[in-house]
Amino acid sequence: MFTGIIETVGTVTKIEKELGNLHFFVQSHISNELKIDQSVSHNGVCLTIVGIEEDVHKVTAIQETLLKSNLSALKIGDLVNLERCTPANGRFDGHIVQGHVDQTARCIAKEEQNGSWLFTFTYEPQEQNITVEKGSITVNGISLTVVNSLINQFSVAIIPYTIEHTNLQQVNVGDTVNLEFDIIGKYVSKMMAMRRS
Repeated sequence: MFTGIIETVGTVTKIEKELGNLHFFVQSHISNELKIDQSVSHNGVCLTIVGIEEDVHKVTAIQETLLKSNLSALKIGDLVNLERCTPANGRFDGHIVQGHVDQTARCIAKEEQNGSWLFTFTYEPQEQNITVEKGSITVNGISLTVVNSLINQFSVAIIPYTIEHTNLQQVNVGDTVNLEFDIIGKYVSKMMAMRRS
């Protein structure tokens, strides 16, 4: 389990294709601290560490993951948000994040607002994937608060620290991001749908 508080940003140094899978090699200052079989969030996707060499670690994304996330669009040199699993005795600074991306969204607006930024994203509406005002949303693995919520669109306000320490600095209008909707909201939505049927 994760909290959506990004620990560091890694850089994609190599990508290898094997059948329907992609192997990503990511360089970061935490890579040499990782262990084989450890789960690490990459842009909000929980991936297993399968190789480590000095300051570069290797993960594999299977076809299902590539279809539901933006990982297939990664290129060499791209930044990747990284977060290790939350320890049982750790602080819970964000919200409950599973590392299971629900779907992608497209950035349709990025506005600088006198020191902060307002990002607006649109996504294909699905029954259980909803946002609410002041609720939580995970964008590329980052725990954020929704400031505007529509049926298939929402906005988030970003402070300078988050821009500087995540790959939101590279996200522009037209780019695709990973979304994980709030697990509590998904359960409530599912229960309401079951009650209606």
